Amino acid sequence: MDQGNTVVVIEHNLDVIKTADWIIDIGPNGGNLGGSIVTEGTPEDIINVRESQTGFYLKLLTERQGKVFSKAI
Repeated sequence: MDQGNTVVVIEHNLDVIKTADWIIDIGPNGGNLGGSIVTEGTPEDIINVRESQTGFYLKLLTERQGKVFSKAI
């Protein structure tokens, strides 16, 4: 990744999602009720999008943990 490569991860674990550089949130639900881009941006951006279920749960996680997002090392 230091050489400009891109890694695409499909993930539901919030501890992994919160370390992402960029999130593309697809939904708003599953199956026939999903498949649209709800929002995209940094984790900090996503928590402020009312329509994003991912953002809702990321916000709860950060409030519960009492800390800001951090990048994986």
